[in-house]
Amino acid sequence: MYSYEERIRAVKLYLKLGKRSAATRRQLGYPSKGSLETWVREFGQQGDLRLGYARPGPKYSDEQKKAAVEHYISHGRCFSVTLRALGYPGRDKLTTWVREMDPQARKRAVDRAGRPERSLAYKRAAVYELCDRQESGKAIAQRLDVDRVTLYNWKNQLLGRDAPAAMKRAKDFPAEPDKADLERQVESLRRDLRRLQLEHDLLKKANELLKKDLGVNLQLLTNREKTTLVDALREVYALADLLQALVLARSSYFYHRARLRLGDKHAEARRTISDIFERNHRCYGYRRIQASLSRRRVLISEKVVRRLMRQESLVVPKPKRRRYKSYLGEISPAPENIINRNFQATAPNEKWLTDISEFQIPAGKVYLSPMIDCFDGMIISWAIGTSPDAELANTMLDAAIETVAAGTDRPIVHSDRGAHYRWPGWLSRIGNANLIRSMSRKACSPDNAACEGFFGRLKAEMFYAGDWRSTTIEQFIHVLDDYIRWYNESRIKKSLGFRSPIEYREDLGLAT
Repeated sequence: MYSYEERIRAVKLYLKLGKRSAATRRQLGYPSKGSLETWVREFGQQGDLRLGYARPGPKYSDEQKKAAVEHYISHGRCFSVTLRALGYPGRDKLTTWVREMDPQARKRAVDRAGRPERSLAYKRAAVYELCDRQESGKAIAQRLDVDRVTLYNWKNQLLGRDAPAAMKRAKDFPAEPDKADLERQVESLRRDLRRLQLEHDLLKKANELLKKDLGVNLQLLTNREKTTLVDALREVYALADLLQALVLARSSYFYHRARLRLGDKHAEARRTISDIFERNHRCYGYRRIQASLSRRRVLISEKVVRRLMRQESLVVPKPKRRRYKSYLGEISPAPENIINRNFQATAPNEKWLTDISEFQIPAGKVYLSPMIDCFDGMIISWAIGTSPDAELANTMLDAAIETVAAGTDRPIVHSDRGAHYRWPGWLSRIGNANLIRSMSRKACSPDNAACEGFFGRLKAEMFYAGDWRSTTIEQFIHVLDDYIRWYNESRIKKSLGFRSPIEYREDLGLAT
């Protein structure tokens, strides 16, 4: 809110400076342009300003609104003309009236939303027409269905803003232009036009002969493909210009030209290799392919076979990276598989599962050894380290044994046949705690599927989605430890009635 004195000072200064709104506001530092116009209009109508502000009521009648909108439509839909002629209302209010009474008045004459993105080749062709035009730039823009400003923006992007004066109409011409300078400009323009035409023709031929997209980068083509383009346009352009535009060495061009004239001498071999590859379940490498060719009396070297297979995209599937396993052979008698894939338990500390999983990050490797209760999937103990040794497994087992009341529970501890679970340290701890051992069959991970499933969920939810490039070993161990605690305390499971393992045990009245 401005006082009466501030408003009247602004109006008088505005009139003193010759009704210059910007100069008035710059000198006073206030008000906005709209406020100043309102004060001036009020001063002109009443000869003075009100002492205070009154809450405005309905200011314009329906007849005034209708008259303003009709004047706007009948006078070329120009806001300035209507406001000057009627003296009311403001631009924003008139815009609101027009949208209410004539919704079609402010729609764009041309809808640009549905126009497709123009390719680089299309832009180059448009700029070429602009440079070599026989008509105005506006007519060219209308024929190409683009805006005139857009057409000149394409010219600036491709040729730069310092293009010759023929591209745009200069406002001030020198009284006596230098003829030599004009000739240089004309010659420069002709070179630019010829370069654009050459690039346009190369892109067109690449689309016709090589089936490339019109916006393809010509520098990324192979020398063989570039040679094909040069031969197609050599009658129109000089060889030196074509080689320069494609960045192709002269010797490379003549080499590939000679090779193209000879034809593909390995055409029959290509078909034979593809046939052998498909008939043998797509598993033959270049050595076995070469041996099969020899049996068919097709004598070519292994290097040629490898090259032809690479060109024909005949790739043998590679085995996945070997996963970590701790099996070192039968170093002690293995106990019976008591669990036998029955991972259901009616009470806590009835069936335990354990295994070791590896996490490889840029900083190194981390190993996790958990003990999982089959009753609710709770991780009752875990150990994290940088080495998959016996100490890692023994530390985890000691922590699990501490959770069992002495002489009350005898859990079955199920594991795979890894060496960690067959050393004397593990066996002595199992015996002293009166636990029961159970082991999976050799190389049969489904026998410990519940534990493998926990590792899969852990890696999908925490490990695979993370970026560990700047993470140290200590930081990763901390993150992994936090995840397991969250898994026990907060992560809900549908099988537990959408409760976490700890919440599930608390609702059942079981000690955790």
